[in-house]
Amino acid sequence: MRYLPLSDADRRQMLAVIGAKSVDDLYRDVPASALNAKIDLPAHKGELEVERLLGAMAAKNRAAGAGPFFVGAGAYKHHVPATVDHIIQRSEFLTSYTPYQPEIAQGTLQYLFEFQTQVAALLGMEVANASMYDGSTACAEAALMARRITKRGRVLISGGVHPHYGAVVRTNSELHGDKVVLMPADPEAREEVIAAIDADTSCVVVQNPDVFGNLRDLNPIAKAAHAKGALLIAVVTEVMSLGAIKSPGEMGADIVVGEGQSIGNGLNFGGPYVGLFATREKYLRQMPGRLCGLTTDADGKRGFVLTLSTREQHIRRDKATSNICTNSGLCALAFTVHMTLMGETGLRRVAMLNHDAAVKTTDALSKVKGVSVLTKSFFNEITLRLPKNADQVVEALAAKGVLGGVPGERLWPYEPETHNLLIVAATECVTDGDIEKLTLALKESL
Repeated sequence: MRYLPLSDADRRQMLAVIGAKSVDDLYRDVPASALNAKIDLPAHKGELEVERLLGAMAAKNRAAGAGPFFVGAGAYKHHVPATVDHIIQRSEFLTSYTPYQPEIAQGTLQYLFEFQTQVAALLGMEVANASMYDGSTACAEAALMARRITKRGRVLISGGVHPHYGAVVRTNSELHGDKVVLMPADPEAREEVIAAIDADTSCVVVQNPDVFGNLRDLNPIAKAAHAKGALLIAVVTEVMSLGAIKSPGEMGADIVVGEGQSIGNGLNFGGPYVGLFATREKYLRQMPGRLCGLTTDADGKRGFVLTLSTREQHIRRDKATSNICTNSGLCALAFTVHMTLMGETGLRRVAMLNHDAAVKTTDALSKVKGVSVLTKSFFNEITLRLPKNADQVVEALAAKGVLGGVPGERLWPYEPETHNLLIVAATECVTDGDIEKLTLALKESL
């Protein structure tokens, strides 16, 4: 049902006020060819016909659950309990008001408060905001935050950071006049990040596990950055890894950003996702986005409020820290529901299931003739060097019903040395049978 609030009389009155005879007069400066362009779609079809037509189009896509799936590189296939979808679709959550007026938004404010608590604990930080759009935009906001804190204009990005994250940082920071240094792709984690830090560096951006799957010790980088007056920004694209490895906060990071998709959110054709953002309490007022807090009302009862909101919609634009205009509320709720269902014990168990699957996958693939495993320590993702172009191999694997990973060429099209690299992820959803099918298909494709 369409929402049409105006009557014909209302429209005639509005047109009379602006001196137009009809609605068509409003478009008289637009060429008729643009207004009446032909669209290559049927003029009309019944509901049944539309379902058939769109269903046939959708069937051309291959769903992640349709067979062996080893794709990762920033978005991961994890099991999401049915309870998550059931809860987030309850009307109390789905229709609750955005948290401008706390008296009618207690449900929203409470789950955002719980979300912040979970994120801060996971990332090993003191405060977290109420989420951001996704991991890449959170990373870009972190670089701008470091600029405000250090009053410097050089951003150093490790070659192990997902290139899409680096590109978003570059787009945002260079508009502010900053110099963004993107180090070359580093599949074996051998780069000299510390040597590249100088007195103009505002922040060092490092990912763990990195885009190639390498686990990295952030402590030496944090110490070196702090010695030069720079901040360490840690990126986590696979948040499920924090059930098994040290948090970035424990390793000295000043700002931690990440992608929360792995917990509670399906792949969803690439979004919507939920950006994580946490920092030290001393930097609280430079943190972008919203912060929900716990307080008491006039009667002494517990209540939740929007404690801090440093975005331009709420305060003077020149005082704002960010132009992020909202948070990923429903995705954040899904994250919190799933995290609550798992608890610490469940998270650790799922993390170990991921690692076990990755170990089995690595053992099997390392025996394939011509394949080299470059990743020495990993959580659930590894990088292979193949004897031929990985993009061609991925296409051959897909033809055999196996989605075998992400070829380096798709992430670094202008770095030929990455074009024989294949990034393979194995989560708890991967079975022994899937690993056998991947191994066999890879042997045949090579």
